[in-house]
Amino acid sequence: MIKRVIPLGAIFFFFVLVMLNGYAFGASAEENYQFYCAQCHGVKGKGDGPNATETQPVSPRDHTNTKEMKKLTDEDIINVIKSGGAATSKSTLMPPFGKTLTEKEIQELKDYLRKLCKC
Repeated sequence: MIKRVIPLGAIFFFFVLVMLNGYAFGASAEENYQFYCAQCHGVKGKGDGPNATETQPVSPRDHTNTKEMKKLTDEDIINVIKSGGAATSKSTLMPPFGKTLTEKEIQELKDYLRKLCKC
């Protein structure tokens, strides 16, 4: 009887972990921004990250610039996050994150950018 309980318990535990994987362990939009974006766009989104050097052909976008960010639609922001700068006729240094982040994380990141620019 005990031999049978242990494998069933292990299977149940594994099932619970799989079900919670995308939910309980996901990073917040701010955490994703700090991990993926801050190197160029800066911790506070001002375009002044450690990788934003004068030798770059263009400066990273200042996500706190309300006037410039208001020019972008939500679709524009989502597209550049998913496809990168080259796909949107922007800097080729902006990498695509469409295969790195989930659809939900991309939506949340777009909302976080809107929060940074207060627009």
